[in-house]
Amino acid sequence: MATPLDDKLDPALRRMIGVILIGGIMGILDGSMTAVAVDTLSTRFDASLSTTGWVSTGYLLALTVTIPVTAWAVERVGGRRLWLCGLALFMAGSVASGLAWNIGSLILFRVVQGVGAGILDPLMLTLLARAAGPALVGRVMGVMGIVGSTGPVLGPIVGGIILQGLDWRWMFFVNMPIVIVAFVLARRTLPADPPEGRAAVGRLDVLGVALIGPGVATGVLALSEVARRGSFATWHVLLPLALAVVLLTGYAVHALRTRETPPLIELRLFTRRGFTASVVAAAVLGLATFASIFVIPLYYQQVRGYGVFESGLRLAPFGVGSALVMPLAGRLSDSWGSRNLALTGAATALLSSLAFSRFDAQTDQLWPLLAAFTLGIGTGSAGAPVIGSVYRTLPPRLVPQGSSVLYMLNQLGASIGIAAVALLMQSAGVDRPRSGFHHAYLAVVVALLVMIVASLFIPGRAVAAPERPAEEPDAERSVARAGHQENVD
Repeated sequence: MATPLDDKLDPALRRMIGVILIGGIMGILDGSMTAVAVDTLSTRFDASLSTTGWVSTGYLLALTVTIPVTAWAVERVGGRRLWLCGLALFMAGSVASGLAWNIGSLILFRVVQGVGAGILDPLMLTLLARAAGPALVGRVMGVMGIVGSTGPVLGPIVGGIILQGLDWRWMFFVNMPIVIVAFVLARRTLPADPPEGRAAVGRLDVLGVALIGPGVATGVLALSEVARRGSFATWHVLLPLALAVVLLTGYAVHALRTRETPPLIELRLFTRRGFTASVVAAAVLGLATFASIFVIPLYYQQVRGYGVFESGLRLAPFGVGSALVMPLAGRLSDSWGSRNLALTGAATALLSSLAFSRFDAQTDQLWPLLAAFTLGIGTGSAGAPVIGSVYRTLPPRLVPQGSSVLYMLNQLGASIGIAAVALLMQSAGVDRPRSGFHHAYLAVVVALLVMIVASLFIPGRAVAAPERPAEEPDAERSVARAGHQENVD
């Protein structure tokens, strides 16, 4: 029986995958773990729920702002050094958060932790994609997807377990032994960064940093405020949303100009149909996944009357289904191509979502659990092939930029998904939770239909073209680096 790390991966690559996943799992867990601690932290620090919400929001925004800079820093500093730096920052933020003395200090230290996660999350994809190469990228992304898909599901469960038996500070102190082990193993296992090529890395696009990071972050903030306040028609949403539009429009104008300093994210990547289709499909898949993570526990709480912890546990079949199928989907995508697997997974998720839209308080308890399991199978079947397709459309030099685009769109997709279902649930009113739940899952169905359309344009089995010579003009070279795909359908 094949294991997730099967015999086609050489031992060095297997060790590297294991070490990177150990280091990356805590950032994914911490992104959702504190969501269950809002009431506890509000009581402990005598703070309002809106203020305490910034413990999670500050982390998310810091992570989002850091992501695009990571694409430049990995070339300038080197993958190994940057990974160790990210682990150190995450560790420092975790320890400081556990020692926080008031709500303001906790929010500040969570921002430090978020910067560390903003380095680790996209860099995890970059290091694994480069090490695997186009031939094995789907297989490796399938293994990584176990962590990526189960982390957001397990976060609230782990947080609930900690809060039931320990002080809230252990939600952050629990990171310490894991990060220490990850740091020691990374120093021993990750290959040394070659010095050649660093001198050719351009200067940091400072204006790009000032525009795209805050632009995406304020967009995420606006969508988070929709989920929190249940309305678009408030200045808490409209002001950051307008600022996001201005900043991102400014970045687009800036990035498309011809100049010496290369842009932080090369927008000409999106002229490649395969890359654009893959990242759009990945973003919409993130929307459907995080909308489900948000709304399924609400179904059990508001429609069926279960407690918070029990509702969180009943989300587990979703994570289990995704974790079981992702390694297999990743392996198959390396030999069969990504398109058909993405379509099959999206169709399975769509049928499961349609089933959820029919459930009510009288539905037999087995059916929601089974639907969550098959929904996980659907999203897991599509996840690894779609992510793998993103990297197959890029030559190695542009893998860091591809990781940044993928993670930023994933954050936006997740925020849009949560905001949309939260708004639909709230607009239905407290006396009609079943109606709100049905509308929320019909919105997920619409999102998955969009994903199916995008998946039609994902390349089949493909081989990326090599880099063009370094002496090409910058504008032409940036387009060429996006890679040329020859589909073999």
